Amino acid sequence: MQLANRKIIVTGASQGIGASTLRAYVAAGARVCAMDIDVERGAALAEEVTATGPGSAFFLPCDVGNRRDVDAAFDEAAERLGGLDVLAHIAGVHRHAETHAVPDDTLAWLMTINVNGTIYTNGAAYRHMPDGGAIINFGSESGLTAEINNAVYGASKAAVHTWTRSVAREWGARGIRVNAVLPYMVTPMYERFREALTPEDLAAHDKATAEQIPLGGKFGNADRDLAPVMVFLAGEGSRFITGQLLPVDGGLVSVR
Repeated sequence: MQLANRKIIVTGASQGIGASTLRAYVAAGARVCAMDIDVERGAALAEEVTATGPGSAFFLPCDVGNRRDVDAAFDEAAERLGGLDVLAHIAGVHRHAETHAVPDDTLAWLMTINVNGTIYTNGAAYRHMPDGGAIINFGSESGLTAEINNAVYGASKAAVHTWTRSVAREWGARGIRVNAVLPYMVTPMYERFREALTPEDLAAHDKATAEQIPLGGKFGNADRDLAPVMVFLAGEGSRFITGQLLPVDGGLVSVR
């Protein structure tokens, strides 16, 4: 019950890291609004975790790339929750593109969801946190390093990093702490990435992963390796931590 009665919004809650975080928050006693564009899966998961308890969850549809949608959903969530203590903004998208000819639709899609979505949801959360709170954004190792055919996604996550550090400094006076997690977890997004690789590229990827991740040589499990970190960042134990990029990646990268 580390998060007993804490009022939380989780975006991207229907699958992957978002679903794992939703389960962890409800298990820790929180009252959670789960948001996603996948209505059927999100609503079913909210029902499922509520039945397990001891916290509870309800679902609201939300397209984080649409400012009006975000504002309306956050207003309704805060009203139903009776306020807002924590935002875990996990919704994000990924797509590879050749950097010399990035399609306009790919560029717009990645930036709208990953960058605009972070700005819209964080701003909406800020308006509902007059007495302080915690915002947890999602960055990526891709936003710190150079990667082949992944520059646009990396640029979108680098923007999330800079935004997180900047608003943490600005909003700290209001008691709002803002951090970003940089995860290396097995997710549906990662599985789709693997499926898109040729057998040769997949073998090279697995070899590099085994060499570069000191703790186990592979991506983590969101329930086991990331959910406890998400609970910590939503709770009182992290009350003096803000403006940080926190890799949860088995030691792949170090942030300075």
